[in-house]
Formats: sequence, structure tokens, C-alpha cells
Amino acid sequence: MSDNQYTFENEEYKDAYRHTTAHILAQAVKRLYPGVKLAIGPAIADGFYYDFDSPEPFTPEVIEQIEAEMRKISKEKLTLERFELSREEALKMVNEQGETYKAELINDLPEGTIISFYKQGEFTDMCAGPHVDTTARIKANALKLTSCTGAYWRGDAENKMLQRIYGTCFMNKEQLDEHLKMIEEAKLRDHRKLGRELDLYALYDEGPGFPFYFPNGMIVKNQLLEFWREEHTKAGYEEISTPLILNEDLWHQSGHYENYKDKMYFLGIDEGGFAVKPMNCPGGMLVYKRRMWSYRDLPVRMAELGIVHRHELSGTLHGLMRVRVLTQDDAHLYMMPEHIPSEIAGVIDLIDKIYSVFGFKYRVELSTRPKKFMGDIDTWNNAEKILEDALIEKNIEYRINPEDGAFYGPKIDFHLLDCLKRSWQCATLQLDFQMPERFELEYVGADGGKHRPVMIHRTVLGSLDRFIAILTEHYAGAFPAWLAPVQVTVMPITERTQAYAWEIFDKLNEAGFRVDSDFRNEKIGFKIREAQMQKIPYMLVLGDKEAENGQITVRKRGEGDIGAMTLNDFIAKLSDEVQQKV
Repeated sequence: MSDNQYTFENEEYKDAYRHTTAHILAQAVKRLYPGVKLAIGPAIADGFYYDFDSPEPFTPEVIEQIEAEMRKISKEKLTLERFELSREEALKMVNEQGETYKAELINDLPEGTIISFYKQGEFTDMCAGPHVDTTARIKANALKLTSCTGAYWRGDAENKMLQRIYGTCFMNKEQLDEHLKMIEEAKLRDHRKLGRELDLYALYDEGPGFPFYFPNGMIVKNQLLEFWREEHTKAGYEEISTPLILNEDLWHQSGHYENYKDKMYFLGIDEGGFAVKPMNCPGGMLVYKRRMWSYRDLPVRMAELGIVHRHELSGTLHGLMRVRVLTQDDAHLYMMPEHIPSEIAGVIDLIDKIYSVFGFKYRVELSTRPKKFMGDIDTWNNAEKILEDALIEKNIEYRINPEDGAFYGPKIDFHLLDCLKRSWQCATLQLDFQMPERFELEYVGADGGKHRPVMIHRTVLGSLDRFIAILTEHYAGAFPAWLAPVQVTVMPITERTQAYAWEIFDKLNEAGFRVDSDFRNEKIGFKIREAQMQKIPYMLVLGDKEAENGQITVRKRGEGDIGAMTLNDFIAKLSDEVQQKV
């Protein structure tokens, strides 16, 4: 790499930089604890990790020692040297080193494979690279080990639990400090913590990966669903619902059994095999097939808020972000080939419109044919070109995500960015020529003959549960008024104004707002602090002066006292805010 490429603006260099830091981590561990065995250590978003098989736990004190040794290694200016060995030579070398996990990886490779290694000082690791040229590139004051967790070898719960050390690194200390500050802010915004504090939702050991929503959480969820339905009706979608459990044969027909069975739940009914749906697509096929469509009917847009179950490993579960049951805002669009460009554009516009309400920016990836796929390559190449042309036509910047398409078609993935600049993949658009063929979907064309429709699978919010978690963290629990479980709370200052406060409460309730009250015999400052802790958007303070003048004093979350006004003016203000979704 030339010197002008040594910047994190260059994604290739950033990955190489962080991959090299992972090797420095492994080298530091081997120096301090020679008996530890190495597993794998890649670069990841915002940092790197390495998995180790250690007889002793990596305590916080040990992590500090390892981090100090890493800084020493970066200052030693060790050159990274790449060399290659045959499969047999590589196996001999790692066996001599006692690296059993590396040996297992090599044994999985076909005979005749040439294997690359990287050497830095006394440390050598099997690796495809790339890496930076010297450990001096890694700034000693800009690296930090952030956590240590358990991780199954090769992600398989049947295998041994290893210790995974996570870290992060940047080009300078200022960037590191900014990132660590963001991590602390993220902890304060953790949706699991806020879910408990705001009485929204929780997960229990009695149902791992199966969320419980409380009344406050259901208000947020239902407001989202109402918004979703409004926008989909405007965009010409019709809502359907398909069964939770369907015959196992259907999942063979769709290809899900072959490609997704490890994440499916199966059961027997009346001596037959059935599956709990992990996706909504096959049910949608049956809904389409209920009648014969004319070309005049197309395109047909069917939307479904489908509850799906997926067998996620227990170690991967994370609050609402990764669950075993979720509501997916799915839709399947059936069309003639000439409809494809306009339907893709319509989906993109809908995603953009809905994300803009929450203030989300996003980046776009075009995910191409995976190694395991249905259909022929020419059809895939055509589908990929159609998606790429659509992005170019919309003047949308994108990057290619190779081999990450669905098994039935390429896709466009939308990665939204929250207020902490974290990226979340939620919306997706998948172009599918395969399932209409497998399910023999048809429509009658203008020529009177039967033709095969083309299909688009798409989500906007993705997993509704995950989206709620993202929103909780994005807003730090301070939802905008249209989403907030309680929109306004009424607070009389003294017992003398309680009757007036009840009058205000009743009128707000009649106007359709979600209103609460605090009539406790407490000081008004205490009541305000309590409401702020519950992140209620508006607080109405009612004393003798307000009752005498027929007004209310309004406090707004985040702004404080915004003055006195009539109740009608406040109702108009809040109504406009809710309607505009600001």
C-alpha cells in the first residue's frame, strides 16, 4: 500500500490494521501464557477479536497485562512477513507448535491446498491476510481490549467453549477516546436496561429468546404497527395473515428445508410432519395461488406482519436484538417483468419515507449469489444486474457484498445508522425468479396464455422486535410524543388545585391522548424529576394561578418550562406534533 492509503477512510487498510492488531493480541497472549492454544482472530466492525483455549480464565487483571504487552509489541516495530506452505508442511508445523485448532482447520482443506502464514518476530499464525507491513503501524496509545466472553469453537454448541477477547483500535488516541465514550453512552442506552426501567419489555429464563411485552411496550409496538399499516395502505399494499405452522412438505418445496432447516422447529401432527414457520414466503405463495390472476391485476402487493420462529443458539441471544420469535414486517410483490424497475423504486421510496420519520440515514449494499443457491447462473446474473441498474437509476451509492444474497435471489440491504453512528441491517429487498417457478405461480397475459410472475420479497422494519430495540437505544428511551407510552402527565401543586387538575386530565383523555397524573402529596420538584425519569414528553404543572386563569404551565422533556397557555392551545400543539410524527 502507498502512504496515502494508510487511513481508515480506506476500508481495506482499516481491516488490515485491525486484523494485524488481532495478531498482536495473539502474540501477547502467547508470550505471557505459552500454554494457551490459538483458535481464530478476525477484524470486525469497530475492532477485532481472538478466540483462545486457556486453562485459566482471562480475568480483568490478566486483560490489563495482555493489553500492556500489546503496546510493547507495537513499539517493537516487528515486520510482518508472509510465507506459504503446502498443506502437509503446514500441518506438520502447527502440530509441532501444539496448535490443535489450527490443525483442525488445515485438515478441513483439500489436499494440494497452499496455505499462507504471517510471521512477526517470534510469532507465526496461519492467516489469509491481508496485514499491514509492520507492528509500528499500530498506535500503542490507540488500542484497547474491551471485553472477554465465551464463544463455542466454530460457533457450534457441541464444541468446546473458548474465551474470546474483544478489542478496538484506531489511528490515534483522540479517535479511540471518542469511540470509548460512545461505548459508555451505548451502555446507558442499552435497550435491555431501559426496557426494565421504563416497564416496556423483558426476557426471562423461563422463555429464553421469547420476549414479554408489558402495557407500555405494547403501546410503542402498536403505534409502530398503526404507522406501518397507514403507509402500506397508501402504497397500495393489502394485508394478509398466514398460519404459524405448515406442512413440512411445503418447506421442501420452497427450498427452506434444504437451506434453513438448522434454524427451524419441527413437530408432528396426526402422524404427519409439520414445521413452525421461520419465514412467511411459502404461506404467501399459497395466498397468491388461491385464484387465477390477470395481467390487469398485477402488480399485486401483499403485506404481512408475520410471527416467525427461528432456532438461534443460546449464546447468540441478545435482548430484542436476537430472539427466537419475532414479528417480521414482510411483503411479497408479484409482477410482470416490465413492472420490476418501478416496483423496486416504489419499495426504495417506501423505505426512505419510513426511515426519514425516525431521522435515520442509511447505507446500501447489493448482496450477490451465495455459494449455495437455487436456479441457474444466467438468471442470477440477470437479477443482479436488474438490482444494480435500479440503484444506479435512483442515484444511490452502494457497495457490493459478495456471496451474501438469499438462496433464492440477490438482494439490496439497507443498513440504517442510529444517533451513535452504529449500523443496523433492517430493510431488505430480494428479487426472486425461483419460488414462482417452484410453486408454479401463474397469471393470464394479454395474449390469453399463462405466464410466470416475478416476485419481490421485502421488509422495511425487518424484525419489529429488533426495530423497537434500535428505537429504544436511538432515543435513549425518550420516545417522540407519537410513540411515547405516556404523552402527558398532569401535576397539581396543592390539594386546592386537584379538582382543576382532574378537569384537565379528563379533557386530555377525551381528546385521545395517553395521559397520566401525579396527585401524590409530594413537592412539585419531586414529581417533575419522577416524570423526567420516566421520559414523559410533557408535564402540566397546575397551581392556584393556573386554576384562577384557566391556563396550564407546560414543561417539555429536554427543554424545561415553555410557559403558560390555554388547554386548547396545548391540545392543538400536541395534536400537530403527533400528526407530524416529530
